[in-house]
Amino acid sequence: MASSLTKDSVSPGTPGTEKTFFGHPRGLATLFMTEMWERFSYYGMRALLPLYLVAPGGLHLNAATATAIYSVYVSLVYLLALPGGWFGDRVWGPRKTVAVAGAVIMLGHLTLALPSSGTFYAGLGLVAIGSGLLKANISTMVGHLYDGPDDPRRDGGFTVFYMGINLGAFAAPLIIGTVGENVNWHLGFALAALGMALGLGQFLIGSRHLDTRSSVVPTPLSAAEKASTLRKAAIWAGIAVVFYAIVGFSGHYTLNWILVPLTLLGVIIPVMVLARIKRDKDLDGAEQSKMSAYIWFFVAAAVFWMIYDQGGSTLSIFADSSADNSVLGWTFPVSWYQSVNPVLIMALAPVFAWFWLALNKRGKEPSTIVKFSSGLVLVGASFFLFLAPLSIVDGGHKAAAMWLVAIYFVQTVGELTLSPVGLSVTTKMAPAKYASQMMGVWFLAVTAGDATTGLLSIAGVDLNKMSIVAVEATLAVIAGVAVYMYRNKVKSLMGDVH
Repeated sequence: MASSLTKDSVSPGTPGTEKTFFGHPRGLATLFMTEMWERFSYYGMRALLPLYLVAPGGLHLNAATATAIYSVYVSLVYLLALPGGWFGDRVWGPRKTVAVAGAVIMLGHLTLALPSSGTFYAGLGLVAIGSGLLKANISTMVGHLYDGPDDPRRDGGFTVFYMGINLGAFAAPLIIGTVGENVNWHLGFALAALGMALGLGQFLIGSRHLDTRSSVVPTPLSAAEKASTLRKAAIWAGIAVVFYAIVGFSGHYTLNWILVPLTLLGVIIPVMVLARIKRDKDLDGAEQSKMSAYIWFFVAAAVFWMIYDQGGSTLSIFADSSADNSVLGWTFPVSWYQSVNPVLIMALAPVFAWFWLALNKRGKEPSTIVKFSSGLVLVGASFFLFLAPLSIVDGGHKAAAMWLVAIYFVQTVGELTLSPVGLSVTTKMAPAKYASQMMGVWFLAVTAGDATTGLLSIAGVDLNKMSIVAVEATLAVIAGVAVYMYRNKVKSLMGDVH
């Protein structure tokens, strides 16, 4: 991290040359705090969500329905990052899009705080829309603070920014989770709204430190494109309103009328997007080959996230009903398990960075494909480990908390092996025509994985059953081994990407 840089070592006119934030432009402090508070609100609400859905004092749903709702919600957040990026590029510009997103997220959390099941799903929808708008644009503004990709401070700036993500994610379950579980569910959701309000307030105050490019709409819609977009949006919205009015007034409406279409979209849209890019005749032979290789990584990543994201649903619901959530006689809220991953990320990420560098210097750093396959095997191993507490519960006992901590530990190691590599390979293998869109495509792997979990839950599959957990674990390991076995084929398709 380039924290030792002074204003004298920065070119004139660079944002933040007068004062710095750990040697970085002042605007990074604004974006750091915005992201930290947004993640605080998001992960705090996410830690409470499955517990509230199954709680007698909450919506009191069964575990399968709760998992389906949670999975659909998470898949939507990542799916909406695509239109979120589009709004930033073509309608409002990144700065205005993030400001609007913060207001929508805050309104969503306030809606969740209302003691009514009728408004609850509307609140979830608002948070998902706001998160999608914010996610794609705030990272773009971090990039704007630096003098292009070759600025020596750029990587360090993103490292500081991602620390904000993990700080917010770590603190949220401890504060929001404790209040939600021990005091009042809706007060917990209100705290999430307060977190987003703090983030939005300091963003509006500190936005003067951002680069002027953040206010620019890079490729604005023409008048004809705007009219066409509004017309198509109105038609689709009208169709949805008419359809659901018919279903509702005919007395056939159930929650599945919302969940099933959304989960199917979460699977279908990623396939359609990949197919559209692959069929594009503007891509040359090398780019087509790289996209063929990328599909391997995409499918493998979808399997990874399908299992990994159950840490917030399947594992959380299991902990609530079947675990002894105590250490040395001290009992803690179930939502606290969601702080394990971010604290492990903060502790282990520097270790992994050092480890890969040390191996690289010896010429022994594993290839991208080997790292990717290792991540899949590890997430599969985490669910094989899950079989132990499941068998303990089958024997009539409560499972010790450390079993769950061990599962989260293995999953975090798998995440550090696969996720940064996935982000890197996405940027390296992106066709020139789709360079700015491919990061959104990578997020669609999360959408596909979570949507698959949602479909399984809607179909009534009990994801806390030993046989199902064993199948998922085996699937991940097989996927990891398959990627490794076909590494030479994938490597040849990757061309000059290593």
